[in-house]
Amino acid sequence: MSALAGGALIGVAVVLTMRLLGRVAGISGILHRSVDGPGTDERTADWLWRPGFLLGLVVAGGLVAALRPGTLPAAPSGLAPAGLVVAGLLVGWGTAQARGCTSGHGVCGLARGSKRSLAATAVFMATGALAVWWLRHGLPA
Repeated sequence: MSALAGGALIGVAVVLTMRLLGRVAGISGILHRSVDGPGTDERTADWLWRPGFLLGLVVAGGLVAALRPGTLPAAPSGLAPAGLVVAGLLVGWGTAQARGCTSGHGVCGLARGSKRSLAATAVFMATGALAVWWLRHGLPA
C-alpha cells in the first residue's frame, strides 16, 4: 500500500507542478536551477518554488521517518563509502548527459509523449538492470 500511495502522490505532484506552474517536476532540473538562483529574466518569486519543492521532499521524508519508524529502510549496497561517492558522481554525470533524471524523463516526459524521454528511460532501465546483475553476479568475491 505504501508504494501505491507514494506513486499516487508523485503523480499528483507532477500534475500540480505542470498545471499550476507550467513546469516539469524533474528533480535534477529543479535542483540545478535552485543552485543557480533566479535568472536575469526570472523574478525571484517565480524562482522560489524550486527550493520550496526540494525542501518539501526532505521535510516529507523526515516526517515519514519520524512518524513511522522503519518505513524508510536503508538501501544496502555493500559498497564502501568511496564507491558510493563514485556511484553518485556517475549518476550526476548521467543525468547531465541525458538532460534530465528518471523523474523528469520517466514520469513527466513519458506522460507528455516525449520520444527523447522514452529513449532516456529505456537507457536508465537497461543500465540499472545491468548494474544490478553486475553487482550480484559479475563482481569477483
